[in-house]
Amino acid sequence: MATHTPHIELNTPQSAPMSNPLAGFRQMMSNALIITRREVADSFRDWRILAPIVILTFLFPFLAQFVATQFTNYVDSFGARLIGERTVPFLLMIVGFFPISISLVIALETFVGEKERRSLEPLLSTPLTNTELYIGKTLAAMIPPLLSSFGGMAVYMLSLFFGEYQWRPQFLLVVQIILLTGVQALVMVAGAVVVSSQTNSTRAANLLASFIIIPMALIIQGESVIMFMAPDADSPRGIGALWAIIIGMMVVAVLFLRVGNSIFNREELLGNIIDKLNIRGFFAKVWRYARAVDDNGTPAKNLIEWYSRAIPYTLHQIRPAIKIAGVVFIIGFVAGNLVAMHPDFRLPLPPQDVLLTMRGQLHDFVFRVEVLPMGFILDQNIRVVILTFMLGMFSFGVMGLVIPPITLAVLGYICGTVFVAGYNPIILAGSILPHGVIELTVLLITSASALAMGAVVTRPPKGSTVGHAWTVRLGDSIKLFIGVILPGLLIAAAVESIITPRIALWSLGMM
Repeated sequence: MATHTPHIELNTPQSAPMSNPLAGFRQMMSNALIITRREVADSFRDWRILAPIVILTFLFPFLAQFVATQFTNYVDSFGARLIGERTVPFLLMIVGFFPISISLVIALETFVGEKERRSLEPLLSTPLTNTELYIGKTLAAMIPPLLSSFGGMAVYMLSLFFGEYQWRPQFLLVVQIILLTGVQALVMVAGAVVVSSQTNSTRAANLLASFIIIPMALIIQGESVIMFMAPDADSPRGIGALWAIIIGMMVVAVLFLRVGNSIFNREELLGNIIDKLNIRGFFAKVWRYARAVDDNGTPAKNLIEWYSRAIPYTLHQIRPAIKIAGVVFIIGFVAGNLVAMHPDFRLPLPPQDVLLTMRGQLHDFVFRVEVLPMGFILDQNIRVVILTFMLGMFSFGVMGLVIPPITLAVLGYICGTVFVAGYNPIILAGSILPHGVIELTVLLITSASALAMGAVVTRPPKGSTVGHAWTVRLGDSIKLFIGVILPGLLIAAAVESIITPRIALWSLGMM
C-alpha cells in the first residue's frame, strides 16, 4: 500500500560475526522489519483498510455473541443443547477468520500494487536482499489482520465469559482456535504474496486469488463439521483432528514461504508487462523431456534406448523422493499393524481350521469371472495413480505421500489381523505377495514421482527457473507413467486376477 520509499539504513552490527547463524538471522529480521514498519504504518493510514478492521474487531463479535445465545436457546427448547453449545467455539473461529480475510487483499497488493503505482522501482533499489524484502512484505500483510482477528476473538470471549451465556471453554480448545487462525492467516498471506510477485496486474492477482480462497473455504467447512461432530470435542486435550489440521497447514505455510522466497526475483518484477502463454511450446518441451536421456533433454532415438537410458536416468533423478516415499510407506504399514493389534478395531475372523474346511467353496468362489475381474482392478489402480499425480501437483507433492501409503496402512492392518487370529503366514504370502510386489513397487514410484514434481517448485535446481524445473519434472512423470507405472499396473492386475487366486488356493492345500 506504500506510495513512497524513505531512505533505508540497514542494521549491520560489526560486533556480531557473520559466521554466527543466530546473529545473521537477527540482522536479516532487523532489516526486514524496516519494510514491515513502513508498510504497517501506511496500511493504518488508509481508512479503507482501517474501517473494516475496526468493525470486525469491535462490532462483529457482539453480533456473533447474539447469534450464539439465540441459537443455543432455540435448540435448547428442542432438547438439543449440545448442538447449541458447540456453536459457540465454531463462531469464535469465524470471528477470528473474517478479519484475516483482509490479509488477502493487502497481500495481493504487496508487489503488483506498487508496480502499478510506479513505487516499486525505488523499493527494489534499496540494499535489502530478496529474502529480507520478501519477509518484510509478508509480515506487513499479516500483522494488521491478525491484530484485528485476535482482538475480535478477545472481545467475543469476554462477552460470553461475563455475559448471559457464561461460557467456560476448555483451555486447549481456545489454543487450537487461536493457532488455526494464525496458520490460516500465514497460508493465505504466503500464497497471496506468491501470486502478487508473479502477476503483472492487480486484476490478474485478484482472479488468481480464487485458488487460495476456495481451498481455505473448504477447510473452514471441514473444521466446522469437526467441531460439531468430533467425539472428543469436550476433551481437555483438544480435538485430535484439529491438531492434525494445524500441523498440516503449518507444513503448507512453510512450503508457500519457501516457494515465494525461491522464486522471488526483483529483476523479473520489472520485466514484461504482459505474459504470453505459448501452449504449443509448453507441450513440445514436456514431450521432449518425456523422451530425454540426460539433463540437456536429448531425446532417445528408439524404444530400446528409451528404456535402457531414459527410464534409469529419471529414476536416478527422483532417488531422494523414492527414499522419502519408502520411509512413509513403512510408517503406514506399521501404523496399520498397530491399529490391528488394538482389540476395539480387530476384525472377528474364523479359526484357521474352519477356513481349511471351506477350501472347496473358496475354490468355486475365486474362480468365478466376476469376483476379481482384471478390468476392475486396473481401473481402481489407475484412478489412484491419476489422483495422486493431480493432487500432488497442487499440494507441493504432499498428497503423493498421503494417498498411496493408505494402501500400505490397509495392508498392515490385514497382516496384523491375520497374525492376531493365529493364521499361518503362508496364507498371506500366497494371497498378497504374487501381485503385491509389483503393485507396491509401482505405487512407490508413483508416490515418489508426484512428490518430486510437486516439491520441485519449493527448491528448483541451481541455475534453473521454477517454470523450467517443473516442466522437466512433468515430463519425467509422464515418462514414468507411460514406461513403468501403466505397464506395471497391467501386469499386477493380470497377476492378481489370474495367478494370485491359484497360488492362494495352492498355499491352503499345502497346510
